[in-house]
Amino acid sequence: METNQPNTDLFKHDLFTELASTAERNSYINPQLYEKYNTKRGLRNSDGTGVLIGLTEIGEVRAYILDEGEIVPQEGKLYYRGVEIKDMVRGFQEEQRHGFDDICFLLLFGKLPNATELKHFRELLGESRTLPAGFNEDMILKAPSKDIMNKLARSVLVAYSYDEEAEETSVANVLRQSIELIARFPTMAAYGYQARAHFFGDKSLYIHKPQKDLSPSENFLHMIRPDNQYSKLEAEILDLTLILHAEHGGGNNSAFTTHVISSTDTDTYSVIAAAIGALKGSKHGGANIKVINMIEDIKKHVHSWNNEKEIEDYLVKIIRKKAFDGKGLIYGIGHAVYTLSDPRALLLKEKARELSHEKGMDEEYMLYSVIEKIAPRVIAEELNIDKPIPVNVDFFSGFVYQMLNIPVELFTPIFAMSRIPGWSAHRIEEIVSGGKIIRPAYKNVMPKSSYIPLEQR
Repeated sequence: METNQPNTDLFKHDLFTELASTAERNSYINPQLYEKYNTKRGLRNSDGTGVLIGLTEIGEVRAYILDEGEIVPQEGKLYYRGVEIKDMVRGFQEEQRHGFDDICFLLLFGKLPNATELKHFRELLGESRTLPAGFNEDMILKAPSKDIMNKLARSVLVAYSYDEEAEETSVANVLRQSIELIARFPTMAAYGYQARAHFFGDKSLYIHKPQKDLSPSENFLHMIRPDNQYSKLEAEILDLTLILHAEHGGGNNSAFTTHVISSTDTDTYSVIAAAIGALKGSKHGGANIKVINMIEDIKKHVHSWNNEKEIEDYLVKIIRKKAFDGKGLIYGIGHAVYTLSDPRALLLKEKARELSHEKGMDEEYMLYSVIEKIAPRVIAEELNIDKPIPVNVDFFSGFVYQMLNIPVELFTPIFAMSRIPGWSAHRIEEIVSGGKIIRPAYKNVMPKSSYIPLEQR
């Protein structure tokens, strides 16, 4: 695909290289100053807990108990609107149905829907899945992107132009916008991927119309696969991943971004595009891709996937920055909040095992299990850490998507599809209960200087 690119010769000039070095040098702040002024870097306290800057009734992460200022680890629990995620997942599984629509309703309205409410809500979502006339041709196919998250953010911003009440921030209007975005995210992501595969991967172009009577996971698999086919277990486990990623409290980076941008009284599309940008980062939504890349590297260098000693030796090399990407991280192991366990990882692991058997990938599952067993101990010993190190949800989610034959380019967009109801709920909460623009303080530590006339510089 031909594009008009700016002349980049100016950026290759020695002067620009020198200026880039100057910018980097003058952006450095002595770490000791952060300690001097008791700065909460990353909005984290010195003990690793988060700085309390707001209240929420949407999501809650329980990972430890504070006993007289001491952190006491406990098994992780995740609540949506006060209801534990494990109980809801078990309920959906016992009822043998998909539950993501229930979760969206719960997050938006603060209660689980009854049968009539759920039926009406599903109808609203189903009718809203189709993009506005001309949107796909003009926005997605004529301006494809190599990165689907980039395309998703741009699609959300362009949706502003198709909304006659885009600037209206009443709760009713924001709810309408939220429901439309929840419904359309899978369509935007699927079409964005198809455009990428066609224009940048030289593959056939498949544009399947969204089906209003399918569940969100079924509809997404229908749109991304050339033959529209999927198994019952595939749709069920994708539904589970959507449920587990839908919300994670107000302090996670993209939810906090939603609160920050919403506090300025801007429009819904600007807020959600900003949240997508936050989620796109590899330290947030892109972590499961890192896990997949790491596992593939381990497969290449470990001859026996059942040899725990061989696997341990290679994990030690990774920690010592002598293998994989040289950053010294075993991805998918450890979490900023959870201590003993990540409940999402436990729930996903159960289904991952079932899916690996259906897909003939039992050996890969066993490799993941061995790494899950060994990695926390390796990290603790190598880095002298005396606290529990749990496996997080990213460790298994990438593996699940891989078994579902979902392209890696769609891993993070699926996260966004999952999280849009959580973002929407946080936006509404900020509109109703926030009131003030969020503006934390930054202390300037730059020495003062006088203006120097141009001829003297």
